[in-house]
Amino acid sequence: MKKYNFNAGPSILPREVIEQTAAACLDFDNSGLSLMEISHRAKNFQPVVDEAEALMKELLDIPEGYKVLFLGGGASLEFCMIPFNFLEKKAAYLNTGVWATKAMKEAKLFGEVVEVASSKDKNFTYIPKDFVIPTDADYFHITSNNTIYGTEIRKDIDSPIPLIADMSSDILSRPVDVSKYAMIYGGAQKNLSMAGVTFVIVKEDALGKVSRQIPTMLDYRTHVKKGSMFNTPPVVPIYSALMNLRYIKAHGGVEAMDKLAQERAKIVYGEIDRNKLFVGTAEEDARSLMNITFVLKPEYQELQDEFMAFATSKGMVGVKGHRDVGGFRASCYNAMSIEGCEALAACMKEFEAQH
Repeated sequence: MKKYNFNAGPSILPREVIEQTAAACLDFDNSGLSLMEISHRAKNFQPVVDEAEALMKELLDIPEGYKVLFLGGGASLEFCMIPFNFLEKKAAYLNTGVWATKAMKEAKLFGEVVEVASSKDKNFTYIPKDFVIPTDADYFHITSNNTIYGTEIRKDIDSPIPLIADMSSDILSRPVDVSKYAMIYGGAQKNLSMAGVTFVIVKEDALGKVSRQIPTMLDYRTHVKKGSMFNTPPVVPIYSALMNLRYIKAHGGVEAMDKLAQERAKIVYGEIDRNKLFVGTAEEDARSLMNITFVLKPEYQELQDEFMAFATSKGMVGVKGHRDVGGFRASCYNAMSIEGCEALAACMKEFEAQH
């Protein structure tokens, strides 16, 4: 039975990327050594980092003056590093879910934090509108896609102050005007690579503005100066990222990924809206194309376990909703096929017919 991976992260990767990374783990660059055991200072590994950075810049049309970094620690470490490097007196945050809340919590250790707006009142099922960004804050932080609640900010915000975005789960899924951001960051284990590496796109002249001393490893300038090689980087995930960046370029770039994302979402949301058993949880104008969340209608709630078992029997993997919200979630990242979304829709339709 064919399986379709709808896990929220670590998540689906193109099969060829997995196979290329696996092959390099056996023999990297015909060296007779595994990618897992080579020195990160090896002459044949530096080109991997260089090409990965170059492809990120090419695919996202990153302007001059920005540096692409590949770091450890996940997006959760960035929650701390960002205020360390950018917060002098006050920071502004848009609260759209769990990860935005956690980012705010870390920032409060370094200075005043203003919650510009929040969608917590409706369990983060919408994106706040008509908020005012304080011009006296050091930066404004957003989480562009909310994996747990299934909402997404798909338009680049015009901010009067430096804009910082956590794009862990929608990077490379659509074109982004990077020039509007002081920094974009995220864990790679959704649309970029396997777990273990974090990407950072940072405007170099935005750094060095705070008066505090910053520990060497937590100072972005350290990693800018050393080209992500200050300490041993996560070698295998960076190689996997390179293979995936090559894949995205070969398949039409972020414009093509955006088109596919809209096609996938049309299939799955279309079935949710048509089906008599299910209902989407996010407000329609805030629906994420990456993480599609839905539940059984109140009168069919007793069928939840039965549907999970049925979906599993049909090869659907990872469709159980996050424990904080329940229900179901279909994560449709770049590597998810149209076939997979059609299979999920057919599964839902068949389950409806049985009830």
